[in-house]
Amino acid sequence: MQRNNYSFGEHIKFILPSLVGILLFITPVNTDDGYTIPIALLANWVEGILENQLSLIMLIIISITAILTLLAKLRPTLFERTPFFQSLFYTSAFWTITRVVAAIFAVMVFFQIGPEAVHGEATGQLLLGDLLHVLFAVFLFAGLFLPLLMNFGLLEMFGTLMTKVMRPLFNLPGRSSIDSLASWIGDGTIGVLLTSKQYEEGYYTKREAAVIGTTFSVVSITFTLVVISEVELEHMFLPFYATVLVAGLVAALIMPRIPPLSRKADSYVNEKATGIKEEIPAGHNTFTFGYQKAIERSRKETSVYKFFKEGGQNVLDMWMGVAPVVMAFGLIALMIADNTPLFQWLGMPFIPLLELMQVPFAEEASQTILIGFADMFLPAILAAPIEAEITRFIIAALSVTQLIYMSEVGGLLLGSKVPVSFKDLLIIFLLRTLITLPIIVFIAHMLF
Repeated sequence: MQRNNYSFGEHIKFILPSLVGILLFITPVNTDDGYTIPIALLANWVEGILENQLSLIMLIIISITAILTLLAKLRPTLFERTPFFQSLFYTSAFWTITRVVAAIFAVMVFFQIGPEAVHGEATGQLLLGDLLHVLFAVFLFAGLFLPLLMNFGLLEMFGTLMTKVMRPLFNLPGRSSIDSLASWIGDGTIGVLLTSKQYEEGYYTKREAAVIGTTFSVVSITFTLVVISEVELEHMFLPFYATVLVAGLVAALIMPRIPPLSRKADSYVNEKATGIKEEIPAGHNTFTFGYQKAIERSRKETSVYKFFKEGGQNVLDMWMGVAPVVMAFGLIALMIADNTPLFQWLGMPFIPLLELMQVPFAEEASQTILIGFADMFLPAILAAPIEAEITRFIIAALSVTQLIYMSEVGGLLLGSKVPVSFKDLLIIFLLRTLITLPIIVFIAHMLF
């Protein structure tokens, strides 16, 4: 069927929700704190309103998740009449233990029970009193309105148009460009959420989901501004961000072509999934075929109830599936970083490499290189006292291009359906460090 055979209502059904989705997730808005997206503004608004209650709310969510997961484990048939809750709460022994540990941690932090290493400002309070507040608010709106991006044809349209770019460069479907764009302008958590949902629905293979989740869930423009401000180099934001983009692009070209990502199976999450047909049929160009696929997708959306039901399930899936993982793994990583010299020891092999690349204060810089695996903001905090601007610039840029950090994106990936393990994430983090460090240092030497 050609484009001119569609009714006015069918055009509107694709165009209107897609435009609202673009407005909410991808349109930059200039604020006093720099550029952001409307979803992030809504999240900040809710965060401000519920600021004093959010720690308690997250404690309740994490605790209920642990209790219901234990009940589902003890009685496997408890949720069998509701497939959504069955898949959410009936998990493996490993994830059951993770959720219970997260609930214990959350109780200890909220009521400040036990050693300060657990509930201190740099560990438990940072997670339950700060990062989980952000996740609650972002997931609330991103999850609720995600169907606007996914269900009304926008991904089909964009995917067809971008195939000629994404396939040859990254061996990925064109629709993955939306994931990276939403992450770049909005937040990496939105990219992970989008990727996970599309993988579950059979649009991405295991390899594609793993590549997109670990390579294209990039750090938002807003957060990079926070990082560069922490090292007092705000006046260099444009060259800093250009450096991050160049290093990130090189990593994106290399990472999908080497293990562990290259070894992921090109198979789907279920046998019925067929993926995405990317060949342009006779009588169509890229635009008309993309438009046809978009209209066909939007036709499947038949009720407002279905839209909000799916959005609500997205929200619960992220709150209950991801928050406990971030609480458990993030807190363990932060406790190790804050209370042991482990990351200093791990950074020692980098001292001769940094000295070879003529980076000033190589010893101090080496201590920041691997600590970013715990949390992306930690390297910038540790780099702030270093006197040399070039070293602070290198550390800040590296922390952003490493991408994988357990307090948020790493925890999100482990909590999502994207097929990556903790070992995969650690290897990917190290590889991204080794690939991007020389590029960042080379550019930094040209700038300083």
